[in-house]
Amino acid sequence: MTKFLKKSEITTSWVEIDAKDAVVGRLATIITKILRGKNKNTFSPHVDHGDFVIVKNVEKIRFTGNKFQNKKYYRHTGYPGGIKETTPEKLSEKNKPEEVLKLAVKRMLPGGVLSRNQLSKLKIYAGEEHPHSAQNPKVLDLSKMNNKNIIRN
Repeated sequence: MTKFLKKSEITTSWVEIDAKDAVVGRLATIITKILRGKNKNTFSPHVDHGDFVIVKNVEKIRFTGNKFQNKKYYRHTGYPGGIKETTPEKLSEKNKPEEVLKLAVKRMLPGGVLSRNQLSKLKIYAGEEHPHSAQNPKVLDLSKMNNKNIIRN
């Protein structure tokens, strides 16, 4: 018989990830698993079991191949002919490197109210500093998980 946890029984923790030289897609999948709570053995798809995720050094994130220039993000304004497109290169020129990772994670989460609540647990910072040191986050080393997670020059 499956045991479902009550809201009062759910405990959340904080995880800190350094995104320096990390591959965007691989990093986004790791973050999505943590946000949804799939890394815990009490996972239920209809309950928010996820932990808070702090990502720092997002301005140093990397794409494989030519995706930095060629990948396109589309959105629609709702008006006829209102399709807009942008690239990761244009977003980083506008000083919005956080948006690249946020879009990748958002599109990996299932749609709905639950995923919007889970996405609010994602804290992304361009620099080394973040205001969440009081939560004592666990540091997650991406290079030890898989050597393909980090691009080596």
